[in-house]
Amino acid sequence: MRPRNGILIGLLVAVAVINYIDRGSLSVAAPLISSEMHLDPVRMGVLLSAFFWSYAAMQFVAGWLADRFSVIWVLAIGLVIWSAATLSTAFSWGIASLLLCRVVLGAGESVAFPCYSKVIAADFPIDRRGVPNSLIEAATKLGPAVGTLLGGILLAHYGWRVLFVVLGAGSLVWLGPWFAWAPRTTAPKAEERRQSPGMLEIAARRDAWGTFLGNACYTYSYYFLLTWLPSYLVQARHLSFETMGVLGSIPYLAAAAAALACGWLSDEWIRRGGTPTRVRKTFVAAGFLLSTVMVGAPLVADLRASMALLCVGYVAFGILASNHWAITQTLAGAGAAGKWTGIQNTIGNLSGIVAPIATGFIVKATGSYAWAFASPAILAVAGACCYVFVVGEVAPVNWRR
Repeated sequence: MRPRNGILIGLLVAVAVINYIDRGSLSVAAPLISSEMHLDPVRMGVLLSAFFWSYAAMQFVAGWLADRFSVIWVLAIGLVIWSAATLSTAFSWGIASLLLCRVVLGAGESVAFPCYSKVIAADFPIDRRGVPNSLIEAATKLGPAVGTLLGGILLAHYGWRVLFVVLGAGSLVWLGPWFAWAPRTTAPKAEERRQSPGMLEIAARRDAWGTFLGNACYTYSYYFLLTWLPSYLVQARHLSFETMGVLGSIPYLAAAAAALACGWLSDEWIRRGGTPTRVRKTFVAAGFLLSTVMVGAPLVADLRASMALLCVGYVAFGILASNHWAITQTLAGAGAAGKWTGIQNTIGNLSGIVAPIATGFIVKATGSYAWAFASPAILAVAGACCYVFVVGEVAPVNWRR
């Protein structure tokens, strides 16, 4: 990796960690907030879902912005918005203000993945996209790990409001290195904008729908756990906040390690002669299918066995996440990566809206997390089928008519 690209990916990895710490902050604080504000699982599910309302709705705009303007400013402005929303959460006194903060947070964070994809598609060749994608995906797992661990400590000693002050103010520190070291050549040229396909042209492709629906299946599973895992560990496994923080961070660390390893392995396989189609699809399908083991986590009585199943499931998420964005970036190319990612994230995050609310209803109706863990397993099989059978050859689309 060239030094310039190394610095660029380092900055993107750092902001992805920040992104997912802030995104998961309400989930970490949920047991304490729900007790203080007397929120039942359904109302807490609505709060946890609110982030995805604006996050999904803004993806079309975010993808257009990433393809149209310099990602330096698009990403920086997005971070300022979501940091302000995180900080403002500390001063919320009811469900309405919490809801507003989560909606603003989602709008700010919507620019992140379109900007990541735009940069990787423009700056990395096809056989070297596994590693940068896996680094960013590892960051999306490391973020919740750090957030859960730090959040558990802050909650136990200082309460939930201090948590949001620390996270909101701390996020802004990233802007200094970003403006100092980000490359100045990230604005698309006029010729690239003219050749870039429209969103309807992208949405007309069968390959695109394979990635859209497959990503939606993954998103449901991952966001179900991102939003409800702390509550599961505290309420169903009766852990203290500090113990929850430690144990809840372990599966994310396992996923981050798997993403890094599989990103490198996939690129190495391609360099040794494997086709991007076979390599990328193999990792994605294997990850989906392996993740189904998590269905047993709430069914076993022993905490160690439950955590082991969760860790295996999260390793599976790392395996598939190391390659599924590389498929999108390869198909779309640099001129369409932002818009394709925006549409994919819009559809994918509709399941992010559903997952927290559906889980809240399931837990309230059954008094258990067993059925809540069953639905992601079914969707994982469907997601594997989307990538294997609906997505065709993983090669750049010729957008010129």
